[in-house]
Amino acid sequence: MSLVAGTGPLGRDRAGRLSPPVAGDLVYIEPHPRRIQAVVDGRTVLDTEGALMVHRRGEALSYAFAADEVGDLPGTPVPEAPGYVVVSWAAADAWFEEGRRLVHYPPNPYHRVDCRTTTRALRVTAAGITLVDTVDTVIVFETSLRPRLYVDPAAVRADVLRRSSTSSYCNYKGYATYWDVVAGDESIADAAWSYEDPMPESRPITGLLSFDETKVTVQAEIPGHM
Repeated sequence: MSLVAGTGPLGRDRAGRLSPPVAGDLVYIEPHPRRIQAVVDGRTVLDTEGALMVHRRGEALSYAFAADEVGDLPGTPVPEAPGYVVVSWAAADAWFEEGRRLVHYPPNPYHRVDCRTTTRALRVTAAGITLVDTVDTVIVFETSLRPRLYVDPAAVRADVLRRSSTSSYCNYKGYATYWDVVAGDESIADAAWSYEDPMPESRPITGLLSFDETKVTVQAEIPGHM
């Protein structure tokens, strides 16, 4: 994501503008001098520091490798980079970048997460009760996404939260734990989430909660929200 998704500079809904204007789809390919490894059946089948990174609108971010480095792994040629191929993520049991195991897709070098303590107001209501009403928040600015507020569980009606079995993973924040809102006979699944052990750049939101505005009523003092 980032360059080609959302409001990124190569995306369809770019927030800024290019000068001179550029029409049609753009593909950006650049050297990615990090050690990339692919493992199949416990064996390292690809180990290189010569990968390229391919930013193509409408497609997931991908690595491209010299065709003579991928061995028996299936590869799709990259028209814009002769001699290089993209290997399907599913072709390997595990992918690593500089020793860190990756999930779903490569981390984008242009993706940034900034967490800042703020006094922006956050009020959350659901099932006729107020879950949060505070100005003690942390705002998260994440590339290509609109800002989002997180709050300390001490400022939340914890008695109506129940941990759910849902989990998700973000290459920039880590594994998320989800929470249901249960009030009387009403239950709202996965209305909130938190990161118990986030990535280093997201440490300020460790254990904090954020709420899904499509499931509960969120009034947040951030651009485009109130």
